[in-house]
Formats: sequence, structure tokens, C-alpha cells
Amino acid sequence: MKLDLLYEIDVPYPWPDKPHPYAQREAEQKAYADTIEQVKAADKLGFNAVWFVEHHFRENRSHCPSSEAVLGALSQVTENIRLGFGVTLLPHEFIHPVRVAEKVATVDVLSRGRVEWGMGRSTPMEQDAFGVDKEKSKEKMIAAAKTVVGMWGADFYEEHSEYLDFPRRMVTPKPFQDPHPPAWMACNSPESAEIAGRSGLGMVSFSPLQPIERTAAQIQEYRNAAANPQPITGVSTNKVAGYTLVHCAESMQQAEANGIWDAVSWWYRNLAEFIMDWEYPAFAPGESVSIEEAFPMMARPVEEFDQADMIIVGEPERCIEKLVRFAEAGVDQMMCYVQFGKLPHESVMRCLELLGTKVRPALEARFG
Repeated sequence: MKLDLLYEIDVPYPWPDKPHPYAQREAEQKAYADTIEQVKAADKLGFNAVWFVEHHFRENRSHCPSSEAVLGALSQVTENIRLGFGVTLLPHEFIHPVRVAEKVATVDVLSRGRVEWGMGRSTPMEQDAFGVDKEKSKEKMIAAAKTVVGMWGADFYEEHSEYLDFPRRMVTPKPFQDPHPPAWMACNSPESAEIAGRSGLGMVSFSPLQPIERTAAQIQEYRNAAANPQPITGVSTNKVAGYTLVHCAESMQQAEANGIWDAVSWWYRNLAEFIMDWEYPAFAPGESVSIEEAFPMMARPVEEFDQADMIIVGEPERCIEKLVRFAEAGVDQMMCYVQFGKLPHESVMRCLELLGTKVRPALEARFG
């Protein structure tokens, strides 16, 4: 098992006591500065990859709409860590496929071949704002992925299809990696896991939202489909990357002193509130329910998420034990979500140090 990082660039409320937009600016600028420092440290500590989301309009929780800009900057201040688009939103209404081809290939060139390319289609809140046809979003994502790969491989590319009318043009630059970066797909259901496996794409699984047993079952769906793939890209990526909240400290007492339970509670409650405010109306228009009714898990103590191995918290030995369970469930790479809630920057830096010097070597010794 390899250790990766995942960043949404959380900018949690409350922001500084200043009038708008100065409070937002100050909070965002600190979050970005902390992120760059953390990834530079992770590069030196031997982490395998760092992934950045593409999310829009998700104030408080995710202020990272332009992953290509962040990854381009990181390509110049890191040497070894791989740089992951986790993920690019592909339905055509979000962005023209040529722009995806251009931005992913540019970061691959700047980093001299360190890019991992993830794809997804987001959720109704973002889809509505961009006018995405939700019923066809999955078809469009797959179609756009094929277009992007075609643009990378062709001298001059031309397409006249159901979703795209594109004249003959040379798309530049071409990726550094031959034929192109490894390709992944965000999966949050057995159906999407099956599509990723059948399509020859790596699978990105969202572990904080389900017990490890359910993650293992989803991975098995993926492996079954990946056994006989029909790749939609020029490479076949038969790997699983899980992602979950991770906080490693010298002891559980130190993790608690760092504010881990408040941070975990913030993450789950903020996600539930966001879904209720922005996503639930699209799924159940006209209905009115409480957060606790829609998400019974919110009534449970946050420590239970740790006990169910939905998150990874504690001293290095405990983190190793939990990561071994994920590896045994079929996870090849764990995206450690380390910057969340009001965890102090210094505690995140120490977490990275412990993961890099204590946890990563132990996992490599056990799994290679």
C-alpha cells in the first residue's frame, strides 16, 4: 500500500472578524499557503502522490476550483511526489474537452511525467450551476474522456459526434508520459465501481462515508469488472485508491489535544448540512426533513466512525493497524485527508512527519 494525500483546501468558518471580502481573502490565503508548505514536506517524506479536487461554490469546506493552477505551482517546488487531478469534471457543460486535454498535459510536462488524471461528474449542486444534463452526465463523462485521449494521441484531431462538433486542430501540448497519464474515476456506488473496472480506469473510493466492509464489497465489484476490461483510454489502471480522514499524532491523547474530534465532527456535520442545503432539494423536491432524519449517523458519537474504521486516528502503531485493514480490503493507495476542520497547521505538519517516517516504512516493509 502506498500513502497519498488528498486536498480539498478546507477554509472552515468562522473566518477572521473583518468585513467582506477581507475575511474570506485572509482565510483562503492562509489555507493555500499552509497547503503548499505541507505538500513540499510530504514530497521530502516520500509520499507517493497528492491529489487536488475540483469543486465549485463549496464555501467553508472546499475552496479548490482550479486544481491545475495548484498542481502547476507544485510541479516547480516538488521533485518526486506524483500530482493527481482528483478529479477533473468532464461532462461537456463544465468544460470543453480540449481544455481538459490542455491543462492535464501541461502539468504533466511541467512535472516531467508525474501526473495522475482522475475524472468525475460531480453532484446536482455544481451540475445545476453549469447547466449539466444530469440524465446524460455519465455518458458525457465517458465520451469526454475518450475525446481527451484522442486529442492526446492524434497529430490533428477532429470529431463530429452527439456531444461535440470539433474541427480539425492540433491540440497542444502532448503529455510527457507515454501514451498519457494513468486514468482514474471517482466511484461512490457499486454501479460506478463496475463502470470504472470495465473501462480500465483506476477506482477512487470514498471511505469516510461507509464502513470498511462496504468499501471491500465495492472494491470486489471493481475487481470483477477489471478482470476483463474494455479500456476507454490508452492505458489500463487496475488500482484502487481509498480516501479518508487521517490524523496521526504521538498518542491518542495528543490527537485529542489537537482537536481531532471537533475536526471530525465538523467534517461530517458540514457535509450533511451542505447536502441538506444544496443537494437534497434536487433529490427530494418539496420534502422537509431534519439532518438527523436524513443522516441517522449524525446522532452517533464521532468516535464511532473511528471504531468502524471509517477514519484513521491515533498514534503511528494504531494508524498502521487501520491502514493494514484497508490494504486487506483491496486498497492499493490511501489518500490521506489531513487538512480538515480547525486542526492547527503545526499538528498537520507533525502528522505528515509521523506518517512519512513511521507509518510509510512499516507499510512498505509489509506490502512492498
